Amino acid sequence: MKNKKILIVEDDVNISNLLCDLLKQNGCLPVQVFSGTEALMRLENAADSDFDLILLDLMLPGKTGLEVLTDIRGRIETPVIALTAVADKESVVNLLKAGANDYVTKPFDNAELLARIEVQLRSAKVRTQVLHFREITLDTERFDGFIGDAALGLSKREYEILKLLMENPTKVFTKNNLYESVWRDEFLGDDNTINVHISKIRGKIAKFTDKEYIRTVWGIGFKMEK
Repeated sequence: MKNKKILIVEDDVNISNLLCDLLKQNGCLPVQVFSGTEALMRLENAADSDFDLILLDLMLPGKTGLEVLTDIRGRIETPVIALTAVADKESVVNLLKAGANDYVTKPFDNAELLARIEVQLRSAKVRTQVLHFREITLDTERFDGFIGDAALGLSKREYEILKLLMENPTKVFTKNNLYESVWRDEFLGDDNTINVHISKIRGKIAKFTDKEYIRTVWGIGFKMEK
């Protein structure tokens, strides 16, 4: 955990200071913000976008923690541990579907929270890798694909779709699979959303090679083309 930069999003000053002290004692570099709006401003700032983990209170004034989570999950994959006073099954399911990696119920035990933070930091380190498929390299630190030295310039959704396909190159993904994995929501039969994103990925690859990389399996979905 040493020198890990962690964003604390908590409007209760006492809890925020407690978390800040706890993280400092364990070698982390905590940054405190006290509202959802302030958190998003920090994360939009290039100098402040490289947090290793986010501790996110759900009961924030103005923009709620769930709204903040939904917003940042459209742009970054930084691990998020939610701090919540509510632990009923429906709330937890909605929280995880929105993109939280884990949650801790208030009042929390310091040792348990530190253990959960360590787990997420280890998992994030494992996820940081480079994937290869034929000529394409997917850099999971820069969240983009490359052919040679040329960046494809993928959007967040395009990157996640291509990553899913490249991690499972022999599997045929239905549109339902892709939507629920990437958008983390129930698929309601909107074929156009997936088709448009696949088309954009193909178009960006086609700028650098005439080889096919994503094959349409008619009536089923998509897979990588060997």
